[in-house]
Amino acid sequence: MSLASHVPAADADEPGKRLFVQRPKVYPADIHGRFRRLKWLALIVLLGIYYVTPWIRWERGPGIPDQAVLVDMVGRRAYFFWIEIWPQEVYYLTGLLIIGAFGIFFATTLLGRVWCGYACPQTVWTDLYLWVERKIEGARTERIRLDKAPMSAAKLGKKAAKHAVWLLIAVATGGAWIFYFNDAPTLTREIVTGEVSWKVLAFAGLFAGTTYFFAGWAREQICIYVCPWRSFQAAMVDEDTHVVTYQDWRGEGRAPLRKSQSWEERTAQGLGDCIDCKLCVHVCPTGTDIRKGQQISCIGCGLCVDACNEVMAQIGRPGDLVLFDTRSNQVARAEGKSAPVRLLRPRTVVYALIMLVVAGMMVVSLMLRPTLDVSVLRDRAPLFVTLSNGDVQNAYTVKILNKTHTARDYRVTVEGLGNAELSVVGEEGRKGTALTLSAEADSVATYRLFLRVPGGAVKSGSTDVVVLAEDTVTGEVGKHQSVFMAP
Repeated sequence: MSLASHVPAADADEPGKRLFVQRPKVYPADIHGRFRRLKWLALIVLLGIYYVTPWIRWERGPGIPDQAVLVDMVGRRAYFFWIEIWPQEVYYLTGLLIIGAFGIFFATTLLGRVWCGYACPQTVWTDLYLWVERKIEGARTERIRLDKAPMSAAKLGKKAAKHAVWLLIAVATGGAWIFYFNDAPTLTREIVTGEVSWKVLAFAGLFAGTTYFFAGWAREQICIYVCPWRSFQAAMVDEDTHVVTYQDWRGEGRAPLRKSQSWEERTAQGLGDCIDCKLCVHVCPTGTDIRKGQQISCIGCGLCVDACNEVMAQIGRPGDLVLFDTRSNQVARAEGKSAPVRLLRPRTVVYALIMLVVAGMMVVSLMLRPTLDVSVLRDRAPLFVTLSNGDVQNAYTVKILNKTHTARDYRVTVEGLGNAELSVVGEEGRKGTALTLSAEADSVATYRLFLRVPGGAVKSGSTDVVVLAEDTVTGEVGKHQSVFMAP
């Protein structure tokens, strides 16, 4: 794979020449066809989900944001419809990242860079920005002429209008992003009344700025040079992966079609179906010439397929000179045969199994996860205290996590020690073999406890113990292992 067509290097030893020639600007042309319609559908659906999701309401109870999808940084909670994730459950995020990564691996193995061509945020927003550019500045040839023309009032007006719309989209994008971290109606009211914090505005400005730069200015350079996936894809595809392919055995040699020339004459001269119109290059968002074979700059969107099919229809030749196909089938077609489609291959099966296993583990974990969690931290200094009557005492910090939306009482006991007595530090009279401790709704209750054992009833050194907290309403039990130290 070569990028020579995108970054032609100059001779560094030749005086007066730069190390790199400035990249040629890509002016993607508009095209109609099934892949273009599919890209519009993907754009509308994905942008709709992005902008609408923060406004979906979900009743959660008093004191909790009624937003269906929210990462509450202040409350240290993440909400996804009926699922509520606590900080200590960050492994669910790990599971989602694994599923997402192997999902892209799976899609790439089957259909090449289909993620890059249709669902990547860079592609989606760049498509939207290009649509705005075409609406304001005109078709491809008009945009080229406009950029080459000297500055005038008309040119300045078009450029200003384009960038103004770009900035509005960028601001809307940054604003929608911060709604995922704040209650959308509340934040909107704060913005309108001027009560919004500078930190929120700074983050919104950051995301707006990156959207404007990446989609408006960097465009294909992000896909070609910045995105690491362009390099990973080479390890994901094989001879049975469907990728955008030029049938060179049918299209070569290339030459423009003359009006007086028949196809029999072209065939006799060794010419193929490609009339070298370059429309496949002109519609490509990255300026890739698919006729040169698979290249790292191709994002697999298929717009060149639409362009070539349109030309083939106009000149009366069969379509799909450029098409989504596998390497194995292309080799077979060149010999007048066909190769079977192999969707089930070792790597696709492995990727699918990994996703299913991880997703299944997450579902089971969510279904079985407790609403109660207990953590115990024993004081290390001092390790123990011997009281005047000979009793041995250890101190512990006990945290009870109540994941329910109502306040709960818990019966706390200790297993592993005989004649053990619990007491709450700072609360005289609250002691016994079992204590009732409370925790507010959706909160962590922290208590300092003393555990006292008669000197003759405990062995020397370390003794394993288990601290249990039982919900007095549901009977659910949380437990945590610790140790009791004695001389």
